[in-house]
Amino acid sequence: MRKFIYLCSHLCVQVPLLPIAVLTVIPLAVCPSWRPWGAADIPVLGNPGVGQWIVIIVAAYTIIDTVRGMIDDLRHGRVGVDLLAVVAIAATVAVQEYWASWAVVLMISSGEAIEEYAQSKAESSLTALMTAAPQTARVVRRPGVGVAGVNTGDGSDGSSDDRGDGFRKVAALPSSAASGSSDAATSHYDTVAVESVTPGDVLIVLPGETVPVDGELLSGSATLDLSNINGEPVPRGVFAGARVMSGAVNGSTTLTMRATEAASDSQYQRILALVAAAQDSRPAVVKTADVLAVPFTVLALAIAAVAWLVSGVPTRFAQVLVLATPCPLLIAAPVAYVAGTGRLAKSGILIKTQDVLENLGRVTHVFFDKTGTLTVKQPQVTRVEMLPGAGTHLNEDHVLMMAGVVETYSVHILAKGIAKAGTEALSRLHRRFEEGQRLCPQPDADWPGHGRDYPVVKHIDEDAGKGISGEVNGHKVRVGRLSFAASSEDGFLPVERIVPGRATTDGDRRPGKQGEGRLADEIRTRFGMLAPDEMASYVSVDGHLIARIVLRDVPRANAKSALASLRGLGVAKLSMLTGDKRSSAAIIASEVGIDDVHAELFPEDKVTAVTTATVTPSRGVTMMVGDGVNDAPVLAAADIGMAMTDGTSTAASESAQVVILNDDIAAVPRAIAIARRTKRVMLQAVLAGLALALIGMVAAAFNLIPVVVGAFLQEAIDVVSILWALTALLDRD
Repeated sequence: MRKFIYLCSHLCVQVPLLPIAVLTVIPLAVCPSWRPWGAADIPVLGNPGVGQWIVIIVAAYTIIDTVRGMIDDLRHGRVGVDLLAVVAIAATVAVQEYWASWAVVLMISSGEAIEEYAQSKAESSLTALMTAAPQTARVVRRPGVGVAGVNTGDGSDGSSDDRGDGFRKVAALPSSAASGSSDAATSHYDTVAVESVTPGDVLIVLPGETVPVDGELLSGSATLDLSNINGEPVPRGVFAGARVMSGAVNGSTTLTMRATEAASDSQYQRILALVAAAQDSRPAVVKTADVLAVPFTVLALAIAAVAWLVSGVPTRFAQVLVLATPCPLLIAAPVAYVAGTGRLAKSGILIKTQDVLENLGRVTHVFFDKTGTLTVKQPQVTRVEMLPGAGTHLNEDHVLMMAGVVETYSVHILAKGIAKAGTEALSRLHRRFEEGQRLCPQPDADWPGHGRDYPVVKHIDEDAGKGISGEVNGHKVRVGRLSFAASSEDGFLPVERIVPGRATTDGDRRPGKQGEGRLADEIRTRFGMLAPDEMASYVSVDGHLIARIVLRDVPRANAKSALASLRGLGVAKLSMLTGDKRSSAAIIASEVGIDDVHAELFPEDKVTAVTTATVTPSRGVTMMVGDGVNDAPVLAAADIGMAMTDGTSTAASESAQVVILNDDIAAVPRAIAIARRTKRVMLQAVLAGLALALIGMVAAAFNLIPVVVGAFLQEAIDVVSILWALTALLDRD
């Protein structure tokens, strides 16, 4: 009930004519013909009573206000087609049908209120993004806190105190502060407008608060709800040094962060800019609906004029016009498209203009980038191959664990995949240890997974382009190219010659540069050949080459089903564009279900491929799906560019017209499905409303619908068409 009262009061504020029209019924019902001034006929109007005069005044105000709105529409390039309402009010007053005049005024004001409600309902998902925008920030002002390397204390240069993380060593708090005085509790930060935050400021974000600007996490860890940014339903755990995005909601513990961007350049503001652009745009179909309202107006006036001329009764003219409503065109069409835009936003899909929503529904050819779009963003470990005859007591999980530990410190493209697999291997080793399995001899019980929660890592050293080395629990581990992993510290390549049936001895080693190529080939032969789409990192422990880790580009788990959904939606052609080798591209294409593969392409070749398809006659609408950064040129070349991101680079590509915030390829067919349903719902609402209005006008022309009943029936038609347009918000894709 409270919500209903709030809604009514809000609508009355937005549409002040509504309460005036409602209150007008009182004098019209109580004293319609009371004339304290006696007989005083006025041309056309006759001698109205007090109640009738009030209706005339309200009607005149409505006409003036409506005409002013029509002129304003024309100034903004839109066709003002409220002429029917103006003529209907004037006609009912002229024929002295004051109840009908009041009904038309009430219908106009309530129609505006319904439009206001429908628009706010349709924009609910977009408005939720707007209202969640952070407004304030808590900037730390304690002594010793500032930009890294800058002294914020007593004026010294800070060279001796600075710890390098933005915090200086400070003296202990006085006893009053330690005891929890109000000054100590409140002076550690200042609450300022988010626009006042500058890069380098240290911020405090309390539990449940929204991160105000982009920054770097200084706290050891934090849990962030990213649903406002990318629709991700499960909170994400992040650790010190991780990027923290504005718009994320902090979890149950206070976090400390350093701002890296001003508010205007932060992630959430870029999202809001996209939302605002989409709200302000008008799709071509809505502009067409505005234009179609003009012939509808002409048709309505023609039917009304013919009814008057044939019947000879002026009231018949008013009867027809009170039923002539272009609202299905003027309100239902834009409401449906705004609702569709909000439905996309709720699914983590942002569009830059509503025209994109219309074109999405007509897509017939979709191009996909391979790496990071059809596949996961980094190559993943598929298996570990132990070197035959190496004579080690380690198994695949030991290899993965140790390689993963050192790769954690690498920036190589394969490092993240190995590090991830290493973490999983450590968990398996821990489980086996807890279950009582001792897979290593007692002298080697210090291997990871055998009693230690975390391995001890030392002396990490990365040789760019070759590999990375380090000590794990005192054992030297090298991971990288074969020549790097198998070489000793002096740069030579010692290789164990394996003699079947005999244990390996030091005498079997042949150090030296001579014959390295042949020996490397021998090792690869012992491992076996890699598939065309596979790559490998080799692992040695304590100078012994023992294994290789095989990685490959892995298709996204739902890539095949997403592409099948596109075909189910009638998308005629799916293509892959990639700079990768043809053999590798063909393997991924076959796994996800793409027949048209364009491989070994340079960026300009991708643009040419899309441009050729775009300019082909009868080609429909083309769409390119990429990562939004490296694919910027080809995203711009397609009719629609769709950038898939994880919410961390929404505006990275200005070329993309559609941005997927949750990095989910399933959003591609979902966007098309929502666009098609939005257009279908819009057409149903418009056609149903216009058909009902036309039937009502014809019935009124034959005097089957009284003028007062017609006014209320017109409002019912508007409500039906607008409510039908709002069904575009429903999740029925």
